[in-house]
Amino acid sequence: MLQRDPARSVKVPWALEIKAVSVVEPARLVRTLTGAILGCGGWVLSRGATDTGVVNLLFEFERQSCIDIYSVLVAAGIELSQHGHIRFTELCHCTRNHHSDCGSEIASIDLEVQTFSGDAITRSVPSLRG
Repeated sequence: MLQRDPARSVKVPWALEIKAVSVVEPARLVRTLTGAILGCGGWVLSRGATDTGVVNLLFEFERQSCIDIYSVLVAAGIELSQHGHIRFTELCHCTRNHHSDCGSEIASIDLEVQTFSGDAITRSVPSLRG
């Protein structure tokens, strides 16, 4: 399990904890997200999945890549929480508006994704039933 370091948020001003959900199988999601983050120039510091379907990733990237990272997270099949979307949008806007000052600064994301099987989603949402 990931160990959170409270002092880390002082060292990295954009240290975000984001929750999300997905219907992608956990092992596949870990592989997809890892490849996507690395492809954008990010660094995956830790990753894993639990028996209950929770995927945890701790990763960092230069702020100039924030729009690319945001895009690959969504493209990988995860649905960020409302708070996650808001915080990521703030990061992207702030970086765009102050690109020359902060583009090479590091942002850190502690991502927790609860995965569900497609059948579980269909059973729980009446409008998705045949």
